[in-house]
Amino acid sequence: MAVSPCLSVNDQKKHWWLSNRKVVDKYIKDARSLIATHEQSEIVSALNLLDAALAISPRFEVALELKARSLLYLRRFKDVADLLQDYIPSLKMSGDDSGSVSSDNSSQHLSRERIKLLPSNNSSSDSPGRDPSFKCFSISELKKKVMAGLWKNCEKEGQWRYLVLGQACCHLGLMEDAMVLLQTGKRLASAAFRRESVCRSDDSFSFPNSITTLDISGTTAPPAMPPRNLTFFSESENISQLLSHIKLLIRRRTAAIAALDAGLFSEAIRHFSKIVDGRRPAPQSFLAECYMQRAFAYKAAGRIAESISDCNKTLALDPTCIQALDTRASLLETIRCLPDCLHDLEHLKLLYNTILRDRKLPGPAWKRHYVRYREIPGKLCALTTKIQQLKQRVASGETGNVDYYALIGLRRGCSRSELDRAHLLLCLRHKPDKATNFIERCEFADERDLDSIKDRAKMSALLLYRLLQKGYSSVMSTIMDEEAAEKQRKKATAALQAAQAAAIQVQQTQHSNPKPEHETSPVSSCNNNSKNTTTNSNTNVFQGVFCRDLTVVGNLLSQVGFNRPLTVKYEALSC
Repeated sequence: MAVSPCLSVNDQKKHWWLSNRKVVDKYIKDARSLIATHEQSEIVSALNLLDAALAISPRFEVALELKARSLLYLRRFKDVADLLQDYIPSLKMSGDDSGSVSSDNSSQHLSRERIKLLPSNNSSSDSPGRDPSFKCFSISELKKKVMAGLWKNCEKEGQWRYLVLGQACCHLGLMEDAMVLLQTGKRLASAAFRRESVCRSDDSFSFPNSITTLDISGTTAPPAMPPRNLTFFSESENISQLLSHIKLLIRRRTAAIAALDAGLFSEAIRHFSKIVDGRRPAPQSFLAECYMQRAFAYKAAGRIAESISDCNKTLALDPTCIQALDTRASLLETIRCLPDCLHDLEHLKLLYNTILRDRKLPGPAWKRHYVRYREIPGKLCALTTKIQQLKQRVASGETGNVDYYALIGLRRGCSRSELDRAHLLLCLRHKPDKATNFIERCEFADERDLDSIKDRAKMSALLLYRLLQKGYSSVMSTIMDEEAAEKQRKKATAALQAAQAAAIQVQQTQHSNPKPEHETSPVSSCNNNSKNTTTNSNTNVFQGVFCRDLTVVGNLLSQVGFNRPLTVKYEALSC
């Protein structure tokens, strides 16, 4: 009997599909066994098998989930975000053409994803405007879906995406996205668990088992218990702890930004310092953003050295941060440190040219930027003009006129003690040996970037420290010159006062000396009154000598300043 060619073609397609499905199932089985060992090398091998399975069946849900959880276990958070970037809320909002943002973004995102995840041949709808393929459906299938509440599709196809992607977004610094995703995943997991507990009888009740063999927390340490014993409550507890930490960081950052907008700069600095100096490490991108915001607060408060230091830390964590380069260049221009300002502006110009060449902002699509691509050409033109103006100022000889008082945070005419105190505090804060201490409180998305971050932090801290030392020497020399001039002025004033006092004493001496008396008395009166004349003459001589000696003593006392012994004329004291 001859076989119809149509049937033979269908049999070949069916055989091809069955053979590929068997291969995919074999890859999945081998990957599960490798993942169960909890060895990083074995998990990397499992990822290769999962990639092979996804090459055959790109939409195979089990393979996608195993791959995402394996990447999360290996702390390859960027790969997880690239794999599931279509489900990041902020990325979908930025890509929306209409630009309208709903008040309930999480529910809108959930509804879109459910529609996408449900297969078209099993979906049902009562609205007449849908696809004609939905008009013919089976009553039995509809009854099963209504009774089950579609919880199977939500649990198997939607729940793991929210949980895995939420944890990856948290480690990448996308805190708002992580909070939305984790809350949605937790709500779905709770609803699925409630439906399952209601549908099952008391005798057949059991906790749902996860298809993964990895710890949901996303930490590098292997799980203490076997994967098959993971329960819903342990996953929910880990997610709740992570959500609490995310909400705490978001709450502190919101309070800091509100204080900064209100002009309470010290309050904003205090809130940002709580984040960057917290006990629990914060994600790298989130920490860089907080350092950048604190640099704005320091700049507004007039603390230029601290603001430059925070810009250095931001650029160490994120070298492509446009705001940090622009802010540091403006600070260096404020203190008239033009060569370093030109260096930052040239770096910023190179970054703008790279963006225009690649036709996209630096970094992956899900990275948060505070500048739009269409603004780059205008910024580049303004930056080119500014660079030319600064080069003209450098050529005119303005390089040596650095305002070190503003850098250290002192007023002109300050004392030496004020300078020593301010310099000591700045050295303790910005010492190059402590330049990498902030890295201990940072959680990196990729540990391979650690060495380059340390190098950038040390180099920028060393340049700032040298600038502070140079400023200290310059201000100290100025203060010493002012003190020497003040001492010379005081010495001249004292000499002038001494000369004036000596002249006054001479005048007083001339007025106090008695005039000589002429002897006009007759001889007879002298003979008659010889005893009285002798007594009067002796008394006048003694008084004249005593007055002259007192005048000399007063002059010497006013000249020597009462600090050395004086010679005494003993003959003036003899009677």
